Amino acid sequence: MARINFGTGGWRAIIGDEFTRANVRLLAGALADRIKEEGVAERGIVIGYDRRFLSDVAAHWAAEVFAGEGIATQVIKVAQAPTPMIMWTVKDQKLPYGMAITASHNPALYNGIKVFTEGGKDADEPVTKDVERRMEKLEAYGEDRIGHVDYDKAVAAGRIVEINPFNGYIDSIIAQVDMEAIKAAGLKIALDPMYGVSKTSLQTILMTARADLEVIHDRHDTLFGGRMPSPTSATLDALKRYVVDNKCDLGIATDGDADRIGIIDDKGNFLHPNQLLVILYYYLLKYKGWKGPVVRNVATTSLLDDVAERFGEQSYEVPVGFKWISGKMLETDAIIGGESSGGLTVRGHIAGKDGIYAAALLVEMIAVVGKSMSEIYDEITGQFDPHYMAETDFKFDPARKPEILNTLMVEKKLPDFTENVVDTSYRDGCKVYFEDGWIIARFSGTEPLLRIFCELPTQERAEAACEEFRQFLGL
Repeated sequence: MARINFGTGGWRAIIGDEFTRANVRLLAGALADRIKEEGVAERGIVIGYDRRFLSDVAAHWAAEVFAGEGIATQVIKVAQAPTPMIMWTVKDQKLPYGMAITASHNPALYNGIKVFTEGGKDADEPVTKDVERRMEKLEAYGEDRIGHVDYDKAVAAGRIVEINPFNGYIDSIIAQVDMEAIKAAGLKIALDPMYGVSKTSLQTILMTARADLEVIHDRHDTLFGGRMPSPTSATLDALKRYVVDNKCDLGIATDGDADRIGIIDDKGNFLHPNQLLVILYYYLLKYKGWKGPVVRNVATTSLLDDVAERFGEQSYEVPVGFKWISGKMLETDAIIGGESSGGLTVRGHIAGKDGIYAAALLVEMIAVVGKSMSEIYDEITGQFDPHYMAETDFKFDPARKPEILNTLMVEKKLPDFTENVVDTSYRDGCKVYFEDGWIIARFSGTEPLLRIFCELPTQERAEAACEEFRQFLGL
């Protein structure tokens, strides 16, 4: 088996362990082989990278392989290049492939690669499985089989072209956001890029809209200030305090590569990604008058289903992994799709997660509705039955994974839940449907964790069900 396997969000590995020059070249060589076989070498690939340790160097390693294999190669030379900018470039230039060197929200000791296909979509499973098979073959031949050229020499010869798509990407967002409404609102916004790559993009958009923007944690720090570069309630304490102390209308945070978003409301409360999806879907339907379904994954709030039903629309459930969301959105012409981990996309933009655009749209919403974020959420939730989410992650001895898989997916054993079970699904992990909620246990696609999420009408019941599942699995 190849040492590189794609998870739900690309390939991620510990730097110096599996994330090495040899493996980056192996992956690039396999993708180059696929590109040549498809006859699209002259259309080529664009490569971008975030601010992680080795990201810029690894982008050069990959570009050297593509250029050496005769693939038209572009490298985005921007100090802060969000992953959605790379995806937008694939779409805008009508390229067959794109690549981001990033480990997204993973800890600082990780790096990785995301692959995008035509239209700026996350590579789907048939593509990633094909690349994995090609890597196995190349690995058997040895690294010498993979062509490569010196980066600087390739740039000088025009075999690698360095580009800056920043203006086009920013303009594409500005064109879709009501900038005049934001200008008229006089909003004060706090931004926490979490030492990642969103500052320049969001600063340009929001300052163009005359928002009063203040930024924290924006220096280049490959250790991300000692935090996980993931916008969660636990990692955004400084932003919460800043919003309250400085009387901001909104606090915005993005993960390491800016495809995920976290929000602090005007009262200093963290809004869970589930809440953000509900808020934005409701806003698009009620205030912007859009029509269309919503797509969510199996671990995302079913309150979206209630909102869709209220407006005569449909809600579609898909497995975890944004490729499933973007694919279903294209199939159903959905207006929004997202996941409880913080990624979302809106129809008419790119087919992948974009924390930059999502942030701009939320600022627009406050300006257009004329209410604070906390007031808007209260307006929505007051119309529906309560939904409370408990999310738990458990590390486990890797040797136990086959045993846990067998229990859940083969023998299909379940705890003796206090809640009344009405159905089960094994489409992605083990999901159990209760009379008025659900619980799911599934392995993370990017980290060595078992995740158990539960949604019920009270927080206490949701946490109790998670604890029943944990005890049953001996975690």
